[in-house]
Amino acid sequence: MGPAAARELCLWGLLVLLGGEIAVATAPPAVAPLQCNVSLDSPAEERWLPVLRHFDPAFLRAAVARVIDESVPKWVHEVIRPIAAELESFMPQPFAGEILGLCEALGVSLGDGVLLNFAYEYSAFCTSIVAQDDKGNIYHGRNLDYGFVDILSKITIDVRFLKNGQVAYQGTTFLGYVGLWTGQSPHKFTISGDEREGGRWWENAIAAFLNRNYPVSWLVRDTLSRAEDFQSAVLRLASTPIIAEVYYIVGGVSPKEGMVITRNRRGPADLWPLDPLGGAWFRVETNYDHWTTPPPSDDRRTAAIRALNATGQHNINLDTLFEVLSVKPVLNNNTVYTTVMSAALPDKYQTWIRTVK
Repeated sequence: MGPAAARELCLWGLLVLLGGEIAVATAPPAVAPLQCNVSLDSPAEERWLPVLRHFDPAFLRAAVARVIDESVPKWVHEVIRPIAAELESFMPQPFAGEILGLCEALGVSLGDGVLLNFAYEYSAFCTSIVAQDDKGNIYHGRNLDYGFVDILSKITIDVRFLKNGQVAYQGTTFLGYVGLWTGQSPHKFTISGDEREGGRWWENAIAAFLNRNYPVSWLVRDTLSRAEDFQSAVLRLASTPIIAEVYYIVGGVSPKEGMVITRNRRGPADLWPLDPLGGAWFRVETNYDHWTTPPPSDDRRTAAIRALNATGQHNINLDTLFEVLSVKPVLNNNTVYTTVMSAALPDKYQTWIRTVK
């Protein structure tokens, strides 16, 4: 039986266990995104150029314009664009150099490059799951939901960031966006980020950025680059000042190494670890504080929990986790991609684009 057939059979078995209570998404064919390498040994301004060669520059320029025009308030355009050159001094490396290099290659302004990276920091509705099987193995999966699925499905890429020819870390992103919402440091830890509503987003984000706080996705990438293990990753993600509220979901390589970090801009609001000895072998995070009830109009949490309980701790693995993330409304019309990963099995990192047109 091939992988696709096995996956379908598993999904129907999940339905039977659930007694038909959860509807399976009629998903379009799931395909892997472009896999590419970015050399951290190259100058920041040049390291994305080999990736850009796989894409039509005119399409990318049109995509940048649409995302900015439809998601960034006009007053933000007026504030950011005139001071783009000054903003570069507020951006840490390598992010400043990478944005500058991408803008020059595409022929877009630095102001638009900054706005594009800010736009993706907001309104990313997602589902993340970290789970431990009955042998102590840790698995991590996520759906990234966003608007502009017609554009983003065409520019989603899996990136291996190389240092001295070796994979330092890897992640999934959108071309032109230098942060990561999903990533893995091989044999160390995995991270995903889910948006947390904080109110007055643009005003607060710009003010925090000018105070040199990190964009939330830049901190993911920085942590993948710098942290040496699960504990140091959790500490860094929990304590570093950021420009917006967020949920960071972290998986490690040893039993009980799973955590949902609920973040305020200045520090942690809550740390929610796995507790497999107490029966909590998984944690599900969507876009709502876990101690509150999600709204009926967006209750992906309950569907995911039912699917995980039906699967069972003995049966959880990367394939069955993918099936959990394929249950409606966990999988929905705004799901751009699904990633499953396990830091102990870095070669099994896999992303599927879910919105093939």
